Amino acid sequence: MSLSIGIVGLPNVGKSTVFNALSGTKLAQVANYPFCTIKPNHAIVALPDLRVEKLAALVRVPNTIHATIEFVDIAGLVEGASQGEGLGNQFLGNIRDTAAILHVVRCFDDPNVVHVSPTLDPRSDIETINLELILADLQQLERKIERLGSQVKGDRKVLPTLEQAQALRAHLDAGRPVASYPNPENENLKALNHEMRFLSAKPVIYVANVDETGLVDENEYVRLVREAAAAQGGEVVVFCARLEEEIQEMSAEEQREFLQLAGAEESGLEQVIGKSFQVLGLISFFTKNENEVRAWNIPRGTTAPKAAGVIHTDFERGFIRAEVVPYETFVRYGSDAAVRAEGLLRLEGKEYVVQDGDVIFFRFNV
Repeated sequence: MSLSIGIVGLPNVGKSTVFNALSGTKLAQVANYPFCTIKPNHAIVALPDLRVEKLAALVRVPNTIHATIEFVDIAGLVEGASQGEGLGNQFLGNIRDTAAILHVVRCFDDPNVVHVSPTLDPRSDIETINLELILADLQQLERKIERLGSQVKGDRKVLPTLEQAQALRAHLDAGRPVASYPNPENENLKALNHEMRFLSAKPVIYVANVDETGLVDENEYVRLVREAAAAQGGEVVVFCARLEEEIQEMSAEEQREFLQLAGAEESGLEQVIGKSFQVLGLISFFTKNENEVRAWNIPRGTTAPKAAGVIHTDFERGFIRAEVVPYETFVRYGSDAAVRAEGLLRLEGKEYVVQDGDVIFFRFNV
């Protein structure tokens, strides 16, 4: 399962710098003026997981394949974007397919970097973006309600969907996101969200983009971001995108040492991945053969046949059983033979719920 995360924010908050820092690329143009990003930038990045390398070293295979994450950086949004202001409204559709939203908030003072507002106010910046996402959803929902209103005249079965859409419209009209709707388990609501991929329904991770001093001591701007995120059930990561972009040419070990000296315990990518797995409820399992060790991401609570289907639909269709060893157990004993000798290889059936770190070999027949 590949993660896809859309990066949003006001112009000149450091969105493109965050994108470059996370992706380890220079794909996104960085400039000191609004809307330097015109076309969405895409980057697919391997998810760092030391367990993959550890397993590969133990079983002595030549290849490791990490799970991946896709970042989509769209143009800066401004007030009125959903009505056509600025350029960001052209690209809202590009993040409808993403699993989560990375909302970059400027948390540093710099007179040399222009801001769309006369004063820097993270709360106001967050409210502006969130409102535009809500308005974009509202526009889309209005069109859906019109279609449902026509359909219900000939098919009363769509009436519950129409009534749910109208209730959701009232919720959005009050300036509240889909994510805060009081009955999220409603089947009609789920169907609407599955079809329309509401922007304000997606989990949000706020990136408090600080300068180097902000890594050591969190400033007032970061505190305001944390307060806003807590009120909305969002998560927060704090990092200096400019610093991380500048050290891309260093080795991974050198980068880590440099960031730790600057006051950061983890890189921005590691923080974002950790929060992404948390808000999306994801875990990783591993497979291996004579050529490779590979990581796979699945939602927590996934059964063995469904996990097998992530690899190939034939694996799920012809599922027989899963041969499972927890990662820690495999590392402790170091080989399949040693694990089997200790009687620690488990045979699991269709009801087994895959756990984070499981090393699995699927038996199937089609």
